[in-house]
Amino acid sequence: MPHDARLVVLVSGAGSNLAALLAAQQDPAYPARVVAVVSDRPDAGGLDVARAAGVATVVVRPADFADRAAWDAALARAVGALDPAWVVSAGFMRILGAPFLAQHGGRVLNTHPALLPSFPGAHAVRDALEHGVAVTGCTLHLIDEGVDTGPILAQRAVDVLPDDDESSLHERIKVAERAMLVETVAQVVRRGVAVDGRRARIGR
Repeated sequence: MPHDARLVVLVSGAGSNLAALLAAQQDPAYPARVVAVVSDRPDAGGLDVARAAGVATVVVRPADFADRAAWDAALARAVGALDPAWVVSAGFMRILGAPFLAQHGGRVLNTHPALLPSFPGAHAVRDALEHGVAVTGCTLHLIDEGVDTGPILAQRAVDVLPDDDESSLHERIKVAERAMLVETVAQVVRRGVAVDGRRARIGR
C-alpha cells in the first residue's frame, strides 16, 4: 500500500509519539507518512527527531505575533500549506483556536494521558494520582473548541501501581499511548471517521 495519507504532526516537547509514527511508516504497509512537523517552540526536541528523519520542520512562535488570534491564524496557514490529510497533535501544549479549527476541524487528532472525560488539561497524570484512581490510561480524540472535550476515537487502560509517582506512571502511559496512536492513525486513514454528536467511530 503506498504512503498516500499526508500527516502533519504538532509538537511542543520531546516527540516520542512522533518517533513512534516515523518508525511505523518504515513498514511499506503503513498507510500514512509524516510530511512535516510544526512546533510552537524552536527548542522542542521533536524538531530534532523530525530533522534526523529527514522530515521538514516549521516553527510558529506565539511571541512573533501580536495576539493569540494572529498566531492561531498563522499556524492554520502554515499547516494548510502542507496539505495534510490529518493533523496529529502529539504533545502540543497549546489550545487550537477558532481560525485553526475553521480550516482543519474534523481532521485533527490529539493524544491525552488519561481516560477522558476524566482528568482533562495539562496535569492529567498528576491529577489521576492525587485522586487515587486504580486505573488510568490514554485517549485519542478529535479536537474541538474545548479542552480535551472532542469525540473519543480510542482509549487504552493503564493500571496505577502502589509505588507509582508521576514520572513512573507517565512513562507507562506513554508506552500505551504510542501504540494506540500508531494503530488508530492507520485505522482512521484506511477507514475514515464518522461523528454523531459526542460519538465518533472509525469507519463510515
